[in-house]
Amino acid sequence: MVRLRALWDITKTAAARVHLVSCLAAALFTAGCQLRAEEAQTPAKKLVSAAAPLTPAATPAAPATTAPLPDSLRLTPVPALAAVPDTLHQAIQQLHAALGPAAAALRPEVLEQACVGYLTLHPTGRIERAGLLAVADMDLPNTTERLWVIDLKNAQVLHRSLVAHGEGSGHLRARRFSNQESSACTSLGFYRTAGTYDGIHGYSRRIEGLDKGQNANAFDRYVVLHAADYASPKYVQQYGHLGYSRGCPALPPEQFKDIIATLRVGSMLLVSGPGLASRWLDGGAAGRRFLQRGWR
Repeated sequence: MVRLRALWDITKTAAARVHLVSCLAAALFTAGCQLRAEEAQTPAKKLVSAAAPLTPAATPAAPATTAPLPDSLRLTPVPALAAVPDTLHQAIQQLHAALGPAAAALRPEVLEQACVGYLTLHPTGRIERAGLLAVADMDLPNTTERLWVIDLKNAQVLHRSLVAHGEGSGHLRARRFSNQESSACTSLGFYRTAGTYDGIHGYSRRIEGLDKGQNANAFDRYVVLHAADYASPKYVQQYGHLGYSRGCPALPPEQFKDIIATLRVGSMLLVSGPGLASRWLDGGAAGRRFLQRGWR
């Protein structure tokens, strides 16, 4: 009997130990699940900070300096010209359509500015070359071909190219314009092409500003058509934008000779951009001239 009782006590003790071990195992398993669940919900940065001290290689880098945002590519709306008769307005629309894909990026409102200026200026004798105009839309990014030379009579784009603006005028787009000598800015307005010469930029063509207060100092500032390496497609591919002039509408080396030759003495050039105001944007006078002579 004593032996049976002793055996029973031993059995109870063993069972208790087994139960205790089972409870401990269950507790550890539960704690382990909770720990893993917490790790899954904790940001990595927090887990690292709770660990051993960081080695230099694991130290978080200092916040990077925020890079300046590029100029907005949203173009400035071009105000409608007053007093342009429907006949002329429709003729300009037809011209734009006839110019085809080469003029797809030329905004119709900017083409209308150029055409109205041409029709107003030509009868005054300030420009002598009939049926030809050049227009640069400096509101477009300088990574686009934003200069067009147009044959009005044959509705043809003769040249389309990149063109640089002055370093004082902005980055991707020209936003500031000035007629001042030391501004290094592009000047808006209508120009008459003058003679050629060989200068520091090689073969160049001088231009005369026809808008008092906006570009009348261009000739004295030596704002000219010339070639520049920073106005080339290769420069855009390398730097993501064109370089900058001191105010000249600088041209790609591959195209400048042909463009300068086409825009011989007495041709009209419009440099358009936000804030353009000109006495030559006379819709009524342009309409009357168009009815009399068309594009001649």
